[in-house]
Order: sequence, then C-alpha cells, then structure tokens
Amino acid sequence: MQQQLKPVTARVEALEGRANSADTAIRANTAGLEASNRLAAEFQQTLKIHADRIAKNESDIALLSRTAQEAVQRATDAGRMAQGKMVYEVVLTNNELRFELNGASIPKASETSLNDLAARLKTDNVGMYIELQGHTDNTGGEAANMKLGEARAEAVRRYLNMKGSIPLHRMSTVSYGESAPLADNRTRAGREENRRVVLVIIK
Repeated sequence: MQQQLKPVTARVEALEGRANSADTAIRANTAGLEASNRLAAEFQQTLKIHADRIAKNESDIALLSRTAQEAVQRATDAGRMAQGKMVYEVVLTNNELRFELNGASIPKASETSLNDLAARLKTDNVGMYIELQGHTDNTGGEAANMKLGEARAEAVRRYLNMKGSIPLHRMSTVSYGESAPLADNRTRAGREENRRVVLVIIK
C-alpha cells in the first residue's frame, strides 16, 4: 500500500512545487509591474516639469521678442538706424542693479556689473543704437510704476554715458512699468525677476 502511495505523493509534491514556483513568479511579476508603474509615473511627472519649463521659456522669449521688436520699430520710425535689425538683448536683473525700494539711484554694489557692460557695449557696438527698457513688478500703482521704470532705465543710460562714454544720442529709454512681467507677481521671486532693465542693441 505504501509503495502505491509513493508515486501519488511524489506527484502531489511536484504539483505543489510547481504551484509554489508559479506563486513566486506571480509575486515577482506583480512587484515588477508595480515598480514599472512607479517609474512610469515618475517619468510622466518629469516630462510635465520639463514641459512647464519649456512653456515658460518660450513665453519669456516671445515677450522679449515682442518688446525688442517694438524697440526696433521705434528706432526705425525715428530714423535712428539703417538696417532695422536687432543684434542682441541684455537683461539687467534686480540682483545686478539692486535698486532700493521705489528708488532709481545706481547703488555702489551695481557698478562692477555696469562697468563691465559699458566696456562691452563701447567695444562691440560702435555705430549701433541702444534702447533701455524699464520694467517693474506690480507693487504700487500703475502710473507710479511707469515713472519708476522710466527713472531706472534713465539712471542706467546716464551711467553708461558717464562711465562708458557711450553717447547719449545713441541711447533712448522707454518704460513698460508693470505691463510686461516675465514671472508671477504673486511671489517674491517673481517680483524680483520682473524688476529689470532690458537693453535692446539694434543697428
């Protein structure tokens, strides 16, 4: 009787072994699927972050291109250049200019950056025309920000003339005030990014 049971027992043990192996494989596949799903979710999140960054960069570029094109048009209308071509833009950020709150005086801490810029403009842009565009955040009233943007652009213009010997007739100023933000004014970092003076170099 025991001899007859041995083959049956062996078959049962073999089936149990296969079942255990299948169960292990299923658990491994399930774990692998969960890991793949996590990786896919992380990848989608990374794609979204990059897409958001690309969209913001494209928006910034479009905005700079719009204001630069307006500068070219103003210079053309005034007969200030021959070719009507933008060469490049220089953005002086709040970190570089360090204007005091509601102030338009060039701080001592900004002079090194402006001196370097003046030297570059004087060397590279003989015979070219420069429009300085003043931008602010949305703190304060719209009219006050228009005046502040103009005052800050004019302060940079005067500095480039005095320290860089760039003729005043080769530079003009315009204020956009708070109307052309690059970032969200609801955040401190955004407001700092929006406070800037943009130089459009045209010929």
